[in-house]
Amino acid sequence: MSFYFLEATAFAKLFVQEPGSDALIQLLEPIEDNRKLISASTPLEIYAAIRRRERAGDIAAEDAASALESLRLESARMVQQPLNPAVIEAARQLLDRTRLPWPDALQLGAALAARDMFLTTKIVFVSASPRLLEAARNEGLSVLDPANEAE
Repeated sequence: MSFYFLEATAFAKLFVQEPGSDALIQLLEPIEDNRKLISASTPLEIYAAIRRRERAGDIAAEDAASALESLRLESARMVQQPLNPAVIEAARQLLDRTRLPWPDALQLGAALAARDMFLTTKIVFVSASPRLLEAARNEGLSVLDPANEAE
């Protein structure tokens, strides 16, 4: 059984149409909610991104409101990895041995902490960031870029 850890760049695809959005929705649709993981910081990160795009005029206010409501509902359904000492330590170690910026290290650290919690379960790290996908692969995680999946 696999769990899917959606890093922020992937999770955002559920709320704003981007390359890979359709493939990600199709992938996640049949998967039980208790096998979909996000960092507890991810909803706030996506909230900020939607507001930023709205202020820049990239999305209409109505579309932003709809996306934020979907974000609220979908976030509540996902298993959220809390920002606990294990996540912070995993992120710190990633900062020591990689060139990841701290928000990326925090995302990957949360996935690694989840992997350590669910020892008998495969964690698939889902991201649209090539740098994060490479780092996750180097940490022994299976990876998936929704933009590279058939749409």
